[in-house]
Amino acid sequence: MDPVIIVGAGPVGLTLALSLARQDVPAVVLDEGPGKDEPRPARTVVLREDTAALLERLTGVALGEQGVRWAGWRSLRRKQVMSEITFDEAGPAAPLHIAQHTLTGALRAALADEPLVRVAVDSRLDAIEQERSGVTARTRGTGGTWWRGSYLAGCDGPRSTVRKLQDIRFPGRTAVERHAVAALRVELPWEAHALLHRMPPWRQSGPPAGEVTARPLPDGVWRLDWLLPPGKDLVTPDILLARVRETLAGWSDGSAPVYDLLDTGVHTVHHRLARRWRAGRVFLAGDAAHLLGALGTQGLDEGLRDADNLAWKLAAAWHHGPHEALLDSYQTERRAVVAARLRAADQALPVLRGGGGLRHIVPGAARSQDALLADGHLGRGPLGGPGTYAGSPLAPGRLEAEIAVGTPPGAPVTDVRVTAEDGSFVRLRDRLGRGALLVVLIAPGTGVWDRRHWMSAGVMPRLAAAVTALPHPAELLVAESYPGAPAHSVLLVRPDGHLVTALSGVRPADLYAAAEATLGGAVKEGAEAGSGAR
Repeated sequence: MDPVIIVGAGPVGLTLALSLARQDVPAVVLDEGPGKDEPRPARTVVLREDTAALLERLTGVALGEQGVRWAGWRSLRRKQVMSEITFDEAGPAAPLHIAQHTLTGALRAALADEPLVRVAVDSRLDAIEQERSGVTARTRGTGGTWWRGSYLAGCDGPRSTVRKLQDIRFPGRTAVERHAVAALRVELPWEAHALLHRMPPWRQSGPPAGEVTARPLPDGVWRLDWLLPPGKDLVTPDILLARVRETLAGWSDGSAPVYDLLDTGVHTVHHRLARRWRAGRVFLAGDAAHLLGALGTQGLDEGLRDADNLAWKLAAAWHHGPHEALLDSYQTERRAVVAARLRAADQALPVLRGGGGLRHIVPGAARSQDALLADGHLGRGPLGGPGTYAGSPLAPGRLEAEIAVGTPPGAPVTDVRVTAEDGSFVRLRDRLGRGALLVVLIAPGTGVWDRRHWMSAGVMPRLAAAVTALPHPAELLVAESYPGAPAHSVLLVRPDGHLVTALSGVRPADLYAAAEATLGGAVKEGAEAGSGAR
């Protein structure tokens, strides 16, 4: 069968290519550039715990050694400390801040050793043709040619050629927020702690900045972002230099420390959402499908979740034949999550960015605003938390043995230690992204037993037989505990780490029904259609 064609060699396209390869699906990445990224210290990304783990799993690189996991978060309003959060093992997970060129470099290095993926540089997409059995893409440039694929994924950014060739509308709002950005090497009073400073008390040159954010990077480098007022006022180099000096002086009791300015820029945030994310065998992901990023939210995080969601569904269709309901669910699930994020931002923007009004003198209003902003920056709540697929068309109907656990159906599972079928101890998150469903038995005490004793004892033989009979490859894992799950409960987890259901005990019929629903139902019909298409 033909490979999947991926248009765009940014983090989302490269992640999708690696994710497909890990599931034994070949891919061709069409890169209109030279195959490497220019270092831009001021162009950085913040990754949440699950997306950072996804990239580390794919690249085999400890990204925390190339970026910085924040030690804490601090927010100020004028001179008052509004909140402080410390990231440690007992508290919330620390975001990872890393330069984008470092991230793409790690992805490219992993792809260089991946025989199932070909990266075609200097290949700019020019045309797409679809037919029942596949898709063809034409590129121009020194590598101009025709490429034949089974499916095509447009990961080619805000000005997506794929989206335009498929005549997909991209409505939304332009210039929702605008920031002046600088990367500089400097010593600040709060090592490894990110800072959000609203309404800074010092005088400012040029258009006033309502807030400034400082986020640490390796080697004593910081990224500073100043929120600019609405409009198109020009931020000149002189104004930006003055802003750097004023901000550093304000944070250092009046005297700016010595600093080395590495990079600057102006970042404009747009909010847009593609009308469709699927057109036959063509899909959109990342900035080609959505733009967001106001109030501290991170668009790349959502793009990486797009890739994770799409990869296992394309892999299932590639290996077992096209299940249309399964492929359609990519748009249904991911578009709903991003739309909810955009709605939350649109509702919060007037409160957080509007001037005057009673809300600013109501007791506690400032702290409520700070909590909203922290949600976006820290990956929590409706502004920043991982989306759930509770209303997914892949969700099984009511199951007789279904029980509630600490993770709601459709939400990402908690990363716990599990025992694999070979008896080794691994993290649950390490078993994701392989194309297999995960079946997790909660069995207290098994962690101290030898595998040969408990694999043939109790409910294990019956559960192992039920797993073998599922309509899709599945891996059986055992965990000593899981939040909110009683002993002998069984969890069914999707390849992208979202919980399908939790069952009370070994219920083969319910487990099969849940697995079949997760694949879009009608598995046999889909497999027959797939064999005909090949």
